[in-house]
Amino acid sequence: MKRVFIVGSINTDFVISAPYVPAEGETLAGGGFFTARGGKGANQAVATRRLGGEIKMCGCVGDDLFGRETVRAFEKEGVDVSHVRTVANTPTGTAVIIVSGGENRIILDMGANACLTREDVDTFLQDAERGDIYLTQLENPIDVIGYGLRKAKEKGLFVVLNPAPANADIIPYLQYCDLITPNETEIEILGGTEKLLALTRATIVVTLGGEGYKIITEKGETKYPCMQVTAIDTTAAGDTLCGGLVARLAKGSSLLDAVEFGGRAASIACMKKGAQPSIPTYEEVKNYKT
Repeated sequence: MKRVFIVGSINTDFVISAPYVPAEGETLAGGGFFTARGGKGANQAVATRRLGGEIKMCGCVGDDLFGRETVRAFEKEGVDVSHVRTVANTPTGTAVIIVSGGENRIILDMGANACLTREDVDTFLQDAERGDIYLTQLENPIDVIGYGLRKAKEKGLFVVLNPAPANADIIPYLQYCDLITPNETEIEILGGTEKLLALTRATIVVTLGGEGYKIITEKGETKYPCMQVTAIDTTAAGDTLCGGLVARLAKGSSLLDAVEFGGRAASIACMKKGAQPSIPTYEEVKNYKT
């Protein structure tokens, strides 16, 4: 089995449900407040591990309670944290999440995530081997993320980019990707399907929420449905798909089988509240009956 190397963000989420998103100047009664570990990089690392992958994580946390709790939680999950760096005098990244109608609105404070460096990436990839899988997102400095894509490609890793939250500054680095996993909004911000295909030879997997996903290559595109569930909270659904996808690719599955497995895991994640608390295990996905 190949190893999965993930570079990305580590956050603590503050989640509250509301009947709708408040207007400017409006105070709205909500409920169901809770905190949970999150961050797209951390979510994808936990998802990859729970869904059967051997995972190493690179990122930054603050020297606060949230950072210490996150590292302990990673260790409990079986995630290699030898490249999770604690940054002095800096808070751990945070996300404030409003959940309304099963969908979420998110406000981010990068915190320690802004401190990720090229040196962190270089050290992290020292023992990576050709054929290992590299997965990253866009909640850290874009120049560092782009640098990581290039270095991973140079070392012969299979490079996967989840371009979220969408940022057009990543476009010059797309040439180093083997697989890109945007949602519909993100692919438009990056210029649309035709532009992406002109910039890279990567396969594109576009997630479509409750409608499933599309697999796009230079030869065309095919749409596939996802497992239908009643969504309670979509937080980390996309991260769960990415984690399940790379976990199965690391075991030698075809892309189609890997995406189907990741999509199934993502659907199950939508049935629970929170980011990492909602991510299922391999056994839960395998045994879930529709």
